[in-house]
Amino acid sequence: MKAAVIGAGSWGTVLAQILSDNGRDVCLWARNPEKAAKIRETRCNGDYLPDFRLSPSIQVTADLKEAVTGAEVLVFVVPSKGMGSIARQVAAITDCRSQVILTCTKGFDLATHKLMTDILEETFPRARAIAALSGPNLAREIAQQQPAATVIACREMKEARFLQQCFLTPYFRPYTSTDLVGVELCGCVKNCIALVGGMLSGLGLGENAQAGLITRGLAELTRLGVKMGARRATFFGLAGVGDLIATCTSLLSRNRSAGYALAQGKTLEEITGGTHMVIEGINATPVVRELARAHQVEMPIIEQLYQVLFQGKDVRQAIGDLMKRTAKKE
Repeated sequence: MKAAVIGAGSWGTVLAQILSDNGRDVCLWARNPEKAAKIRETRCNGDYLPDFRLSPSIQVTADLKEAVTGAEVLVFVVPSKGMGSIARQVAAITDCRSQVILTCTKGFDLATHKLMTDILEETFPRARAIAALSGPNLAREIAQQQPAATVIACREMKEARFLQQCFLTPYFRPYTSTDLVGVELCGCVKNCIALVGGMLSGLGLGENAQAGLITRGLAELTRLGVKMGARRATFFGLAGVGDLIATCTSLLSRNRSAGYALAQGKTLEEITGGTHMVIEGINATPVVRELARAHQVEMPIIEQLYQVLFQGKDVRQAIGDLMKRTAKKE
């Protein structure tokens, strides 16, 4: 079985290796031909994982047709803002009638505010199945084959189990779910909460504050998810609380690092301009805020985060305003 991994960032590179370690034929697609050539020659993605070496059996190409032709599984790992464009390019090559499509991107379409699976379902209406992978998956740790677990969600359980077997290795353990909306929403909103986790650390606040943020952030995420048709139990699993813990607390989390830098006085322009990685939580915050308003869900953490990111509010004042809210029951 051939699998095409579309997107050669840190996560796409690691997912290609996981599939290869599980005995799959893998082709990794990079947009930039020079980057693809360099990875192919050195077996190293120096921009993201300079100490990690890809298996010699993994093909690397900048030719999208070469990557997807003959692949039974298409794994999309591109930034959310580029998903629609890349998906349309793939649709011009294949209608994916016999292919399973998996998104590993954690974000919203900025123009439509749709989830990535919605974009893929619209672009590939005849696909065999559309699925999403999300969980506490820090790419650098998994590249070192440190144990990690994740969730693969698909409305067709048969296809979820098929993908589970594609990715199951001694160091990477996927679980299955049919709650596509819940699993994907967790991956989007946790990035926003992680920005606040970084802000708390940047202010020198301690574990009590972090624990409070994670649990109240989980409450906000759950309220929104249930309103959008997700199952409550999903938010208390790997895709929900598991990913919140990892992303809010790990020094490897780019969203946490961005929040830390904001609390230290850096501007959004300085933060985003100083990295080639996409900080999905920044783009997701206004979308989550609008979804909360549309579904009449109270999300005070998201509201304060929005004011910090886009209205120039001081981080300390935002934390203070959260603490001064009217007393409530849990």
